Amino acid sequence: MRRPRTLLALLALPALVTLAACGSAKLQRSEAERDIKKDYPVLVLVPVPAKVSADKGTPAHQKLLLLHDNLTKTGWFTIQRHDDGKREEFTYQLNANAPKAAMAAPSGGFQVKAAEAEFVKATRIDPAGNGQVVTYQVRLVKPTPQFPLFEALHPGVKIGETKDRHATYQKQGRDWVLMGTDEKFMKGN
Repeated sequence: MRRPRTLLALLALPALVTLAACGSAKLQRSEAERDIKKDYPVLVLVPVPAKVSADKGTPAHQKLLLLHDNLTKTGWFTIQRHDDGKREEFTYQLNANAPKAAMAAPSGGFQVKAAEAEFVKATRIDPAGNGQVVTYQVRLVKPTPQFPLFEALHPGVKIGETKDRHATYQKQGRDWVLMGTDEKFMKGN
């Protein structure tokens, strides 16, 4: 005996309502972009140690000289330089007149703003265990006079280029919840 289609539709209705109540089974790109974009732009910071030394003529010493020259020009730091012949030591202390672009670092020393990174777009969503990983792009923008320091630490980096970052989501009840990203920088003002 053949059952009428309306009866089959009525029998399937509770299952459809249950699925709809559980939220989307897959994280939507627009939802992920909306969540992630809230955390941008971020400040791209360069670390400035309170005290650092290196053997003369080494690549590490060359980076210290670049740091020293750049920070001397800003006037934001009181700098002491000690040369013992083979090794050179630099000590930095933040001046009271330094702008907010130079600040104490949470882990000691200081940090200066080199640029900002802005959110561009989400490019992929992949399943990961009981969650999903969103690959998204950020772009370096608004370089400061300290951007050459960032370039010295990260050779080949350029303003305007994009870099991939990743965000992890987990399903909690009906919603997808952003658990964190691998972004290394802090929210800008």
